[in-house]
Amino acid sequence: MKPWHVVGMVGGLVGAALGAAVGVAAHSAKLAAQREQDADPLAEEALGALEPDREYTVAADDGLPIVVEEVNPADGGAAELTVVLVHGYVLDRRCWHFQRRDLPLLTDPRVRVISYDQRSHGRSGRGPTSTSTIEQLGRDLAGILRVAAPTGPLVLVGHSMGGMTVMALAEQYPELFVERIKAVALVGTAAGELARSGLAKSFLNRRNPMARSVGRVAAWQPGLFEMVRRAGGGITRSGVRSIAFGDRKVHPRLVDLMVEMINGTPLQVVTDFLETLSTHDRVTALVGLRHCHVLVLAGDADRITPFWHSEVIARELPDAEFVRVAGAGHMVMLEQPEQCTEAIRQLIRQAHGERRTPSARQRIEQAEA
Repeated sequence: MKPWHVVGMVGGLVGAALGAAVGVAAHSAKLAAQREQDADPLAEEALGALEPDREYTVAADDGLPIVVEEVNPADGGAAELTVVLVHGYVLDRRCWHFQRRDLPLLTDPRVRVISYDQRSHGRSGRGPTSTSTIEQLGRDLAGILRVAAPTGPLVLVGHSMGGMTVMALAEQYPELFVERIKAVALVGTAAGELARSGLAKSFLNRRNPMARSVGRVAAWQPGLFEMVRRAGGGITRSGVRSIAFGDRKVHPRLVDLMVEMINGTPLQVVTDFLETLSTHDRVTALVGLRHCHVLVLAGDADRITPFWHSEVIARELPDAEFVRVAGAGHMVMLEQPEQCTEAIRQLIRQAHGERRTPSARQRIEQAEA
């Protein structure tokens, strides 16, 4: 097979399966007419462009620069708790736009919000393939906590691969979840078996030769591969809307933001993380979260990480608050921001409020010890 045939075939696979082959395309006449006719709730929204109070870099344990931003309580008071937002695969910190906008408005308690771009994503440094692992992401998060939030109580909020990052942190630093991390929100994520169903079933299957070809071809001719993936921008924009969101009527600007984030992720980075995603298995790490308040939240129309993944996590954490967002897809925090943010607010208030009493199961375990 000719090399350019492989490029075209693999480029088509990536565009259809992951939405990684995206480019910012001109909107259709129908979409433009809709924007003119309908009242636009996001017309005045600085979507993905909010200014932080502080931005800086933190060096990971291998020296890679991780870009971090902080937002202080909106009323100028002293923060009583720090919330850390951890984004997912082929995204960046902008995916938390609404939570980053609204959580600093809390006054009971006042919170400082930290968000960052995971390695090789957004504006953070590009790491080698060998460090593109969930284990490394857990160590990156530990380093960020040491520098950006060295003291005080913490709430961690992880979406998709960001939730897996939190699980890796629990596996590597269980003491943090006893001493400082008071609550965890796991949003649209999984503890394992990502290749069992949904969009990832074929793409993450380690026996799929096409999935392996993506990485080889991207490494062989990265410039040519990027050109191929951008060529189909108009088609893949529609694909991003249908794959990432549950409602096909989702606001076009949210789709635009999703497209920009994916388009900002090099194809080599997309393929670098496939191995770690396909082997991710951290059900046992969930035990470390039983010392915390836990929120498990997901859209029941998630095509990327199907809802049953969250049901598995909820069964392992029977004391967790389990929120099912009807009709929402994988990008639930963008698609249904009010419901998602309110659930996180309640989690923060629980973490800050009265000391958690042991569950019946915990009391039995303590009595038997």
